[in-house]
Amino acid sequence: MTQPSHPDSTEPARQFHASPGTPPGSVRTLSSADLLDGRHAVEIEHLGTRYVLRATRSGKLILTK
Repeated sequence: MTQPSHPDSTEPARQFHASPGTPPGSVRTLSSADLLDGRHAVEIEHLGTRYVLRATRSGKLILTK
């Protein structure tokens, strides 16, 4: 799926997903601790749809629509 880098940008669209052959370092890695910032859940908006990322008591992450 592609999207412009910024809504007002005239730059070409870029890819949001990484394919299996993507070189190391070309995908941004975020810590779940940084994303959650002390909370049990955060909302993530992607292409106009909101998702909820939750951390369970057992330390797993669940992403739901």
